[in-house]
Parts: sequence; structure tokens; C-alpha cells
Amino acid sequence: MAMAACSIRSLFSGVRGFVKISALWASMLLIFAYVDLFSLYRPDFRADIAAGEIGGFTINESFLLGTTAYVLIPSLMVFGALILRPRVNRIVNIALSITYALTIIVGAIREWNYYILGSAIEVALLAAMVYYAWTWPKEEVSEAPSPGARSRLTP
Repeated sequence: MAMAACSIRSLFSGVRGFVKISALWASMLLIFAYVDLFSLYRPDFRADIAAGEIGGFTINESFLLGTTAYVLIPSLMVFGALILRPRVNRIVNIALSITYALTIIVGAIREWNYYILGSAIEVALLAAMVYYAWTWPKEEVSEAPSPGARSRLTP
């Protein structure tokens, strides 16, 4: 088992932190979307939708706008993690990951097991984002930096 962990660690050691964080945002969003889509198979969820209410919120234009904004932010972070300056990237990823983890935990209260499992994986992915953003190296040794080039790792 130690050999497998060592191999996996060495496999990803060359992948830069911002690429890992971007991939984690994409993975979290896929799970997020599928768990929500699976809810449509539940008769109680469909009944709530038909009644115009989800989780105590009335389904109206404001609700749909807020929900769209809630999904757009991590969607944009897939790209944002690749282009934001390192210092901003670190702060934004830590703040958003913690915020989304808290909202996902609250949303999973009294939910079905499939939803809890998906939410637990989402929170684990968000925790990994916090870890990679927190431990992002301050400097990176580059093979051949071009004159005037900015490092992706130095704020």
C-alpha cells in the first residue's frame, strides 16, 4: 500500500497547484450537477417542484437567479484557478472552498443517502482545494525563465 501511495504522489508531483485546483473545481461541479439531477427521480422532490417550493424557498425569478449565481461562481473558478495571480488565487480558492463546503453541509441535512454521499465527496474535494491553495509554494525553480516573465507561484 505504501508503494501505491508513493507512486500516486510521484505521479502528481509535477502537476502545478493551480492545475490541481482547477481540476478539483471541475470534479466538484460534476458531482454537484449529478447529485442534483438524481433528485429528479425522487417523487417527493418532484412534488415540491410542482408545488413551487424547494427546501423552504419559493421557486421564482429571484430563486433561479440566486441559484444560477451559486453555480456560476465555481464554474468560473475552473478557469479562474488557471489565470488568477497566485496571491489572489490562494485567497479566493480558500474563501470560496470553505464557503461552498459550509453550504453543502447545511444542504445535506436530512437528505437521502445518495445526496449525503455526493455531498461528502464534494466537501472532500473542497478540502483538497483548501490544502493545495494553502500549501502552494511561494517560489518555483523554472528551467528557463524568459526575461520579465512572471512566475505563477510568486505573488
